[in-house]
Amino acid sequence: MKRPIRTRLAWMALLIAAVASLALAGTAAAKLTGKYAPSSQCPFNNAEARKCIYSVTEGGEVTLGKKTVPIVNAATLQGAYGPADEENFSTFIAATNGVTLSKAPQPVPGGLAGLVNCKEISNFLLRVSCEVTFENGLTGVNSTLELARPASEIRISESHLGEEEGIALKMPIKIHLENPFLGESCYVGSSSSPITWNLTDGTTSPPAPNKPITGSGGEGELLEEGRILVLRKNVLVDNAWSAPGASGCGGLFSFILDPIIDASVGVPAAAGENTAILKNTISVASALAVRKNNEENP
Repeated sequence: MKRPIRTRLAWMALLIAAVASLALAGTAAAKLTGKYAPSSQCPFNNAEARKCIYSVTEGGEVTLGKKTVPIVNAATLQGAYGPADEENFSTFIAATNGVTLSKAPQPVPGGLAGLVNCKEISNFLLRVSCEVTFENGLTGVNSTLELARPASEIRISESHLGEEEGIALKMPIKIHLENPFLGESCYVGSSSSPITWNLTDGTTSPPAPNKPITGSGGEGELLEEGRILVLRKNVLVDNAWSAPGASGCGGLFSFILDPIIDASVGVPAAAGENTAILKNTISVASALAVRKNNEENP
């Protein structure tokens, strides 16, 4: 077991190993083994891919307006990213199976009772539907993070991540509220009006009433002769984002139910009223080394 090393040094070592692996490039298709297995959905044959990334968010919490939802089910961000631009940001490349951000439902504390009071609903049919839902015990509500726009709109910065300063990961998301009564299309945020997270492992500078919070670069470990970097105990944070109101809740009755959800959750919520804390294990590998491993295991 290798001892943890400083995050910035680990990123530099990975860069050197990635350059050294240029001679490993190939085009055959097979499967990955060993420490390279997490990169199985990396588009390593994409000419723009420089690094494969497999990041698992294992804990943390998201506060949206007046509601805080703990992260209890692991969510995965995977794919690849290309060379950095002049601002040190790289464009993300979608996972080969199309699941760049996995859908990991998180139970909302209080469930439906914490979002809707059936007696407040003036429409008779909707009120009866609400009461039937409660009578059948279908009161659990899940909150699921989903990408609001294509993976190509995600931005990642190795330098900011290593320096524990500045935006490390910029991601457009939407929050899906799931319950039979809410229907299939109850969201906070959308493709046209996404929630944008500017996550950092440094210290935030939010507007009031939020106060600065600090993430962590984590503990770095180099594997496979420096061609894979694993960051454990990484924490990415953002508490300066805004969120729009709910939409599509209750299907045809959304014009009634959306305002009720808005009042309960506390949305729209201005910047400084929301918080995201993501606790992660991040694996980053040279795309060329991944490709080589793929060739060697037909």
